[in-house]
Amino acid sequence: MKTTEIMAGLQAKYPGEKEYLQAVQEVLESIEDVYNEHPEFEAAKIVERIVEPDRIFTFRVTWIDDKGEVQVNTGYRIQFNSAIGPYKGGLRFHKAVTPSMLKFLGFEQTFKNALTTLPMGGAKGGSDFDPVGKSDAEIMRFCQAFMLELWNCIGPDQDIPAGDVGVGGREIGFLYGMYKKLAREYNTGVLTGKGSTWGGSILRPEATGFGALYFTSHLLAKAGKSIEGKKVAISGFGNVAWGAATKAVQLGAKVVAVSGPDGVCHIPAGITPEMIDYMLVLRASNKNVVAPMAEKFEGVQFIPGKKAWSVPCDIALPCAFQNELSEADARELKANGCWCCCEVSNMGCQPEAIHFFQNNGVLFAPGKAVNAGGVATSGLEMTQNASHISWSAEEVDSKLHFIMKNIHEQCVQFGTQPDGHVDYVKGANIAGFMKVARAMLEQGIV
Repeated sequence: MKTTEIMAGLQAKYPGEKEYLQAVQEVLESIEDVYNEHPEFEAAKIVERIVEPDRIFTFRVTWIDDKGEVQVNTGYRIQFNSAIGPYKGGLRFHKAVTPSMLKFLGFEQTFKNALTTLPMGGAKGGSDFDPVGKSDAEIMRFCQAFMLELWNCIGPDQDIPAGDVGVGGREIGFLYGMYKKLAREYNTGVLTGKGSTWGGSILRPEATGFGALYFTSHLLAKAGKSIEGKKVAISGFGNVAWGAATKAVQLGAKVVAVSGPDGVCHIPAGITPEMIDYMLVLRASNKNVVAPMAEKFEGVQFIPGKKAWSVPCDIALPCAFQNELSEADARELKANGCWCCCEVSNMGCQPEAIHFFQNNGVLFAPGKAVNAGGVATSGLEMTQNASHISWSAEEVDSKLHFIMKNIHEQCVQFGTQPDGHVDYVKGANIAGFMKVARAMLEQGIV
């Protein structure tokens, strides 16, 4: 297998799908040497099959806004790979959603889910619906219209969506209510991220951020460092950033920056529990701005138009969106004293930023490893639903910590280089790929 040849074919076939092509190239570059040691993979055309989704559903979503006007959006569900289990992956509601974005996310999800060691395949879905500025009633009507088109393509043993950007507990509730009405199935396993009173797992809202900090702590320990007392900059202020900030503070770090599309809040003394709680208020407002935090709390300086990476820190945690951290941002971070970056968002760093970090002594780990705690806890939620039980917070947290420790160990196993340093990008990609590839090989040409 030659990465250049595979990529040339994909670029000709899918011109303009930059996010998808970027994600595939990163993985293929990492696995090329290992893949070529397995002629049985080449004979079964594993790469050619693994980079193509199993199927893509595209549908119109028609709904009525509060003014009584008809609105039309496009919905998608991309079932990418089911070699190790039923399709599993979030739904994203954002105005920038495209097939390319969802294909990249589904591709990444396939390997991320494999890293958790849980039996889950990869999928992703969503819509170009923009929840910003919408009322709860409008969001409910959109979710119901979306599920009207999706419901017969999913199921507790077929495809189990979850939340993602723009889809939190409120949206999952609306989606599940409509699924239950249409399918007349009253199991709670068809969606994850549910409310705690109707099948949701304790700690699921916090899980992506909590898991990311557990992984980061293991990465730092491997490098002979500790997170305690370190300054942390976080982008975003939704569930993921909220969970990351919460756990960072619990572990003794000082969160000095959170950001939104409008700018960054610099918090020199470190974020407080009250500020962390307010992050969820900001997200629930549907205004997508972070400036009000500086208006509400003393000691917070809002800097319009700036990113979290403009604030001096030790550790950078991108928690917002793909490709949010550029090479220029990476250089600014390094100049400001940053020596560690762990992606919490999916593909949060542009390739040039990753190369800069790796070539300039900055510890770096990719999202498919760092943020796998979210889908891991979704898997734990599925287990609880199937068994009709509910675990305590301590049980879920213990299992999450164990999974993140195991993911870190896989990265070290497959990513340790001859000079002893760990290439976490290569380690995560090889570990995830080998599990999926072997499953595909053993199941025949299907």
